[in-house]
Amino acid sequence: MLPHGGKERGMKVIVVGCHGQMGQPICRFVDEREGMELVGGVGPAGRDYIGRDLGQVAGLGRDLGIPVADDLASVIDECDTLIDVSSVEQCLRTLDLAVEHGKALVTASTGFTPEQFARFEAAGERIPVIFKCNTSKMVNVMLALVETAARALADECDIEIIDQHDRDKLDAPSGTAVIIGNMIAELKGTTLDELAEYGRAGHGARKPGGVGFRSLRAGDITSDHKVYFGGLGERLEITHYSYSDDCFARGAVDCAQFLDGKPAGVYSIKDVFGLR
Repeated sequence: MLPHGGKERGMKVIVVGCHGQMGQPICRFVDEREGMELVGGVGPAGRDYIGRDLGQVAGLGRDLGIPVADDLASVIDECDTLIDVSSVEQCLRTLDLAVEHGKALVTASTGFTPEQFARFEAAGERIPVIFKCNTSKMVNVMLALVETAARALADECDIEIIDQHDRDKLDAPSGTAVIIGNMIAELKGTTLDELAEYGRAGHGARKPGGVGFRSLRAGDITSDHKVYFGGLGERLEITHYSYSDDCFARGAVDCAQFLDGKPAGVYSIKDVFGLR
């Protein structure tokens, strides 16, 4: 008899941050996906769900016979691939363990410094890794549209980026907003530090050629991003709205599946969705 209601087993996946708003749907999509098997979940030490069955903690509605762990090192050898949607600090520990044990890694976490991103780049010499990305397919189509617009309009329009998220999001601007800003800065042949204006108050004209950022944090907004290209007598708006975290969770699982059998290297979300 086949496990999980007839599903073929395949790539074995551990989800780090399995009880979070991204972790739960990721566990669900891994459990449902043909060719993937959910073999572990990890949460922070001291949480009341540590030791409970992963199927119940992740909201699958049934037992999997897998207790949630608080120490990734104790279970990492059960998996082929790690999906980490935890904190920056835990994700960096996950990265070190992935390299040490030779496991593929996908992270959809944000808030890393350039120096921390460099650690992921270096890890790509030893393991297959996807990081520094928004995992929604539609967000990445939006980024492609923004790039097309920026190539044509960046030197003649005022650009503003607005991101909206729930009240608990820690980083502002969002990681996706920063990706957009860096892309525009690269097209302009400069750096985001030179272009960015974060918020605006007081008296004075807009910075010529700059990129403005606004970050709204309120309630349970899932994730919205809007890019304005303001011209004279007209404007272009490119917007992505998400209604739940399912779109990001599904994309993270797509990333993990993409890494199956891949050699060491840093892979792009564009590779996953064929957007090159």
